[in-house]
Amino acid sequence: MAVRVQAAPFDFGAECGAFAAGRRDAGAVVTFAGVVRDDPAPGGALVALEIEHYPGMTERAIAAMVAEATARWGLCDCLVIHRHGRLAVGEAIMMVATAAPHRADAFAAAEFLMDYLKSRAPFWKKEIGAEGTAWVAARAEDEAALDRW
Repeated sequence: MAVRVQAAPFDFGAECGAFAAGRRDAGAVVTFAGVVRDDPAPGGALVALEIEHYPGMTERAIAAMVAEATARWGLCDCLVIHRHGRLAVGEAIMMVATAAPHRADAFAAAEFLMDYLKSRAPFWKKEIGAEGTAWVAARAEDEAALDRW
């Protein structure tokens, strides 16, 4: 189980390959990458997303969710990477990888972790547009997604 919060980009393919390499304990490996999308921002198109966090606190909070997912779905392994700092449109912002004996558990755990990262992980996001900035507010649909867990 690993949680990494980092400014540096990561190679999604290499991370997936390393996570799955030589695995004999799992019948399913699920991976997901979140990418900064070009949503309208203050003053027009999104230029970048700025992500802030409190080092230490953020990793502990995510690790607690990884521990919960591991216990609930019997994961063999889990990897969460989340970036911070200034991210341009199209850059990978995060990834989740889960390994479990069965695919339903690997998918459910990955979705649980993605929903948590989207709405409850202690990150603060600011959209930077060509003519202004705005903090990203919680969205009702993201909060509702947590209700199924």
